Amino acid sequence: MKKILLLALALCAHSALRADELPVDPEVTALPDSAATATTAPASPLSTAYTAVQHALAATGSDIKFGGYIIGKYSYSDQAGLSSNSSFDLRLVRLYVDGHAFKDFYYKLQLQVNGQPGEDKGARIVDAFVEWQHFPEMRIKLGQFKRSFGYENPMNPLDVGFGAYSQATTKLIGFNDRVGEHACNGRDVGLQVQGDFFPMSDGHRFLHYQVGLFNGQGVNHTDKDNFKDLIGGLWIAPIKGMRLGGFGWNGKYTNEKYSGAAGTLPSTKRVRWGLSAEYMGNWQVRGEYVWSKGRSVTNASTPLYADAWYIQGALPKVKGFQLMGRWDCYRNDQSWGTLKQIYELALTYYFNKNLFIQAEYDFTHDKTARDRNYNTLGLQVYCRF
Repeated sequence: MKKILLLALALCAHSALRADELPVDPEVTALPDSAATATTAPASPLSTAYTAVQHALAATGSDIKFGGYIIGKYSYSDQAGLSSNSSFDLRLVRLYVDGHAFKDFYYKLQLQVNGQPGEDKGARIVDAFVEWQHFPEMRIKLGQFKRSFGYENPMNPLDVGFGAYSQATTKLIGFNDRVGEHACNGRDVGLQVQGDFFPMSDGHRFLHYQVGLFNGQGVNHTDKDNFKDLIGGLWIAPIKGMRLGGFGWNGKYTNEKYSGAAGTLPSTKRVRWGLSAEYMGNWQVRGEYVWSKGRSVTNASTPLYADAWYIQGALPKVKGFQLMGRWDCYRNDQSWGTLKQIYELALTYYFNKNLFIQAEYDFTHDKTARDRNYNTLGLQVYCRF
């Protein structure tokens, strides 16, 4: 029993240290020489167990890392009719463990731990997958992860550049999806194959593809019908930092709370396509357009069609400061009478890549709201560990 406890302590010690913090110890990669051990003091049981764990991980090409991030937020809005015009909020608190096993397998488990407990709220799993990565031309991922649609959706919230994802992502890629799906952070459960072809002289690859089969019910929910969502994307990278691509989605969402009540639907189609372009260098620009077909299961009178687009850009960093802007649009029935536009400016100061603070100003023009024009001010702090 004592040996088991010592081995567990050694594993915890290994997990708590990042790779660049581990002690320099040649014994990790080579078994101790018999002559050397004869002239040194006997190793403690804990040290022996720790070394044994290092040998086991090294032999399989495995590693493990723990981390997380926190996003704290204050916002003020002058929109009429709000119960409160200002609020402090923990936008996100996430913890994760990831690493490689047996050289070719990458794994990740990520938890979201902020928010009030409840269905699809509070502490819950957001990512849980394993990906075989032996060939860059064909990587296979199985589990719960981001849907393979769009450039913005797979991005970490710290890298999006604003206090929220665009309306194209939130409304049409499964954050608070217009079809009535529960909040899913753009994720689902399924199987995906992706890869990159044609390596270029500067190291990047010219062609990327990705295609996946998903349940269509979002995170932490099993399939409710015999239909699987097919989602895929294809893009080219003519130069390093540039991507030009397109995406398609043939899906169906089943109403998990359907009771035959008036105004509700048992299921709805989710047929979508999108176009995306991006350049990421000292100057940054990204734009996407998404078209959608499918009603809301909670409101049968919802228009069948919708679309959304955005374009954003960022200036080069100057002494830790970076200025960026975005024009973000959504139309609930593809008519200009339902257009909601958000004009955003954000100024970010980076203490380093893991700690930065952002001030943001938004002007919203929403033709469907009683108060069509309103302003929002926000201040966010991002910390990654």
